[in-house]
Amino acid sequence: MQFLRGVGPGRARLLRGLGVETPEALLHYYPRAHEDRRRITPVGELAEGEIAVVRGRVARVLLQRIPGRRSRRPLSVVRVVVADGTGAFEAEWWNQPYRKDHFREGDDVVLSGKVVRRRGLRMSSPEVEILGRAGASGEPGEGVGGEEGDGDSFGRIVPLYPLTKGLRQRDLRRAVRSALDSHLAGLEDPLPPRLLAEVDLLPLRDAVSSIHFPPDPEAVERAKRRLRFDELLLLQLALAIRRRDLVREERGFAYNLGPELDRRIRARFPFTFTGAQDRAVADLNADFAAPHPMNRLLQGDVGCGKTALALYAMLVAVANGRQAALLAPTEILAEQHHAVFRRALEGSRVRIAALAGGMRKADRAAVVAGAAAGEVDVLVSTHAVLEGDVAFRDLGVAVVDEQHRFGVHQRRAFRDKGLRPDLLYLTATPIPRTLCLALFGDLDVTVVDERPPGRRPVITIAVPPSREGEACELVRREAAAGRQAFFVCPLVEESEELDLRAAEEEAVRLRTEVFPDLRVGLLHGRMKAAEKRRAMEEFRAGRTHVLVSTVVVEVGVDVPNASVLAVLHAERFGLSQLHQLRGRIGRGPHQSRCLLFSDAKGEEARARIQAMVDTDDGFRIAERDLALRGPGEFFGTRQSGLPDLRMPEALVEGALLDRARREAFAAIAADPLLEREEHRALRNALRVRFGDRMDLVRV
Repeated sequence: MQFLRGVGPGRARLLRGLGVETPEALLHYYPRAHEDRRRITPVGELAEGEIAVVRGRVARVLLQRIPGRRSRRPLSVVRVVVADGTGAFEAEWWNQPYRKDHFREGDDVVLSGKVVRRRGLRMSSPEVEILGRAGASGEPGEGVGGEEGDGDSFGRIVPLYPLTKGLRQRDLRRAVRSALDSHLAGLEDPLPPRLLAEVDLLPLRDAVSSIHFPPDPEAVERAKRRLRFDELLLLQLALAIRRRDLVREERGFAYNLGPELDRRIRARFPFTFTGAQDRAVADLNADFAAPHPMNRLLQGDVGCGKTALALYAMLVAVANGRQAALLAPTEILAEQHHAVFRRALEGSRVRIAALAGGMRKADRAAVVAGAAAGEVDVLVSTHAVLEGDVAFRDLGVAVVDEQHRFGVHQRRAFRDKGLRPDLLYLTATPIPRTLCLALFGDLDVTVVDERPPGRRPVITIAVPPSREGEACELVRREAAAGRQAFFVCPLVEESEELDLRAAEEEAVRLRTEVFPDLRVGLLHGRMKAAEKRRAMEEFRAGRTHVLVSTVVVEVGVDVPNASVLAVLHAERFGLSQLHQLRGRIGRGPHQSRCLLFSDAKGEEARARIQAMVDTDDGFRIAERDLALRGPGEFFGTRQSGLPDLRMPEALVEGALLDRARREAFAAIAADPLLEREEHRALRNALRVRFGDRMDLVRV
């Protein structure tokens, strides 16, 4: 890298911190945005809030020292007054005193930045270029100083890159320009001319050149479309390879299935399956009848009955003489699953056990020995099951609950506990179809989109500070009627930086000031396992009226008598997380209410809360969440075992994804190892893109 023009050892080190280690990688380090800097705005026409380009003369340069409030070191601000024939405005740089030496009065400068109104119009930390240096007389002269022009930062559509401390936009533009000059011609296009023509895509070299330094806005969009297609095609190729391997993998075990087994398993549940659950059972049994292992994602809204379906699948394995295990993300959820399964299996010969990190040594040893000897039929566990000494005699079905909570290495370790076990992943985070295809295209997907009969929709209310008293009265009325409430806080203890109610502080306040006549409990992740167990037992038994908690209750906790969920500082939670929390109530016959306490001022935070008020449909919530956050944040690719995407917005390009998927699966069907000459460039691109992570894609 450091042999590129303008890239020395220091900048090469900074680029490596961004994951850029070669000139080719730099070509694929795409801008996060572009700014059109072709138009110069006169100072007299500047408007607050706009991003503008201004050209003028430096009228004054001033360095001010300001005593620091929390530090002995003073703050500094460099202020530069810039004027043209229509007026003057100020540019400022905080804590960059060296900036003072970059400017002289009379310099001809061009600046770009956001215009703010603070004691007049100004720009804070604008990007600047000195077009002409003032001479000793104050007249424009030859030569430039520390902000010399490079031709790529003004007067054109300018790329803006993700940065790291010590690296400026100008530095990256110079490095990219150098890489384009020296390495663009060597880029190999993995797509054949036929596909470029059919999908109307730019050649790769044109797309890479245009994404960095486009001649016009249309070129940006055409470049993005081509590069998004590449991203999707390579991703779908990896999934197609995984799918091919799964289909070729022989299970080596034939399940005995039939109506009698189905009847016996269903008899274990005190309710009739919904139509959606019946369809899911049909999918599960088709997987068990297939010659290759199951690899299915079961997704559905909170409270739709996924846990019952997981137990159904595990009991099929047990009925066929094999073992089953469930991996849960928290001890609270594992203990709840264990209790639910024990009740369902009461009176049966199924041997069930639980494994958690906080167990006594002797108890843990007994469970581990039982699993290895085949004396445990169903094991419910946390991460503890992934430890090296935990083994099974014959693991037939492995269930991962809330699968997005586990990294790919953890899921692989769980799979490796058995000899080609059937895998069932559960998620209560509804995933929009396009994103599901992109991230889980190698899995079979079952959607459980029906709630059990009799469940009422939860009423969600946004509670401003002025109405907190009314909300607390609602909790008191519910408690008087024999029901219970959750109060969820974003922190465990008070933070100096964030003015948020912490769980411990809130529990004391509610206990002493708001509900002195009610029993108020506390639950958070820093408590010991026995303390958490006791707090949940007290709440489930109805002996605690109000449970103050952190998001440790977000997933799976089932207390049908709880009819109120109050979320404090709701603006601090993501939309998906708020929906998960809301799923803790509405599980009984009583009308439930979700109270979102918030004084949110940001537009996005208000939009999240309004979306919660508008609907309790998880799939609509997911679509809204995707629109607000974007696909990269909605569902981290790192958790799915795939590389970080250069252009995560490609995940929601439905038509482009469908075409990329068809091309990828057709290529692997015709040439499973991509050995043909026509696929050589594609195979090379796949190897470069995934590297040694290809094995992780196969999880």
